[in-house]
Amino acid sequence: MQFNHTFVVCAYKESEYLEQCVLSLKSQSVSSQIMIVTSTPNAMIEGIARKHDLPLIVNEGEGGITQDWNFGLRQVKTRYATIAHQDDIYEPCYAEDLVKRMEESRHPLIAFSDYDELRNGRKVHRTLNLLIKRMMLFPLRFKCFRGSRFVRRRVLAFGDPICCPAVAFCMDHLTQPIFRDGFRSCEDWEAWENLSRLRGDFIYVSKALMCHRIHSDSATTAVLHDNARIQENYIMYCKFWPKWVAKLINRLYTASEKSNELQ
Repeated sequence: MQFNHTFVVCAYKESEYLEQCVLSLKSQSVSSQIMIVTSTPNAMIEGIARKHDLPLIVNEGEGGITQDWNFGLRQVKTRYATIAHQDDIYEPCYAEDLVKRMEESRHPLIAFSDYDELRNGRKVHRTLNLLIKRMMLFPLRFKCFRGSRFVRRRVLAFGDPICCPAVAFCMDHLTQPIFRDGFRSCEDWEAWENLSRLRGDFIYVSKALMCHRIHSDSATTAVLHDNARIQENYIMYCKFWPKWVAKLINRLYTASEKSNELQ
């Protein structure tokens, strides 16, 4: 029996890690629906979809990160959905644990877990960046705070500690499109900021239930090498703070994000 949950695998060009991601989704302790969406169809993506008997849906409209994410979520028929990034892998209990937590909530918006990093094929649980994010998310460990707009916005006011591919969405309680165009790197932070204004719960599971791969070709690493991330972070901080405070926090957060770069 399939869970009331869908993994939307957003595939882009030719990733050597795509099949590892798919295998981790097929190895879940409960069976979710799995689909692959792409705006860059090619023989490799088509071959993996065919090999694993997965539906492949091509975005014939405008391509891009937010466009593909929104397109993928529009294909979902289940109550819950996760946008699986093609380079990442998921622990076997990811879907079971997150959906169980959302089912226990009266009005869930999103649920998300802690995560590890994959660096050069090795799982890393502790980095400066991960430590800071866990500290930022600490208030959301308490059930009494997960429905508080004030607490959620204070958490997000210091940066984006929520790992986008670790997030499961409750589609019944969200209005699409969830992601807006315009940002290169803060599109997910902007989405959480918008969702933080809504009535409902942000559910944080403090176990590392997925692994986010850090490598030289990843979008996150690439953006860190220009000023886009710094500029967009500043725009986001200004949604919470006076400009002078936003500049100060941005300097501190930028220093912590350098640990995302490969050594």
